[in-house]
Amino acid sequence: MTGTRFFLMFSGCLVALLIWGCTTVICLVNDNVTVQPVTTTTAMTRGHNETQESEVFGSQLPFACGINSPTCSSYCNLCVDVFGKPTMECLSALFSHLCLPVFTDSIRSLNTTDWCVWDKVSSLYSNFSLCTEEISDCLLIPWPNSLVEAFFVNIHSEFFKKCPTEEFSDPPPAIVFALVITPICLIPVMVSLVVLKTKNGDGAS
Repeated sequence: MTGTRFFLMFSGCLVALLIWGCTTVICLVNDNVTVQPVTTTTAMTRGHNETQESEVFGSQLPFACGINSPTCSSYCNLCVDVFGKPTMECLSALFSHLCLPVFTDSIRSLNTTDWCVWDKVSSLYSNFSLCTEEISDCLLIPWPNSLVEAFFVNIHSEFFKKCPTEEFSDPPPAIVFALVITPICLIPVMVSLVVLKTKNGDGAS
């Protein structure tokens, strides 16, 4: 009887613990669900306010400005003041004055022999890519785009053009000649062996 009573008490405590745990989890889930719309509403309100601000900035052509970075408003203001709207010309000017100088100064601080070492330039390359992506997102211009590709092509032609690509280069002429001439020379030898074998077989018979 003592073992049965202990088992019943243990089971009761376990059930009570499970009920308490489930209730706590459900309450936490409900709290998260309840908090979620407030955050979404705040983000929507902020986006709406920034859209209204961008409409005030753009007197001729109002446009929405991205909110993914604190500097987005300054990028949008610059495009409005100089170009009247977030055009590709404005994007190109921002790339040329903000992203490209940082990349070129950083890579020129390295030895030219290090330009072809990926471990040395990968962080610089990544930072330039992130810079172009951030500005494009602020101006709500899709990334990547033809302008970004043109900048990367120019970077490669200026800094990485002389990097060796031995894994893709042709083998030396001597190796090519040996690989071509070997099967050509083997063909007459094989034909001669077949003819001799046939003659020997006929003579034996």
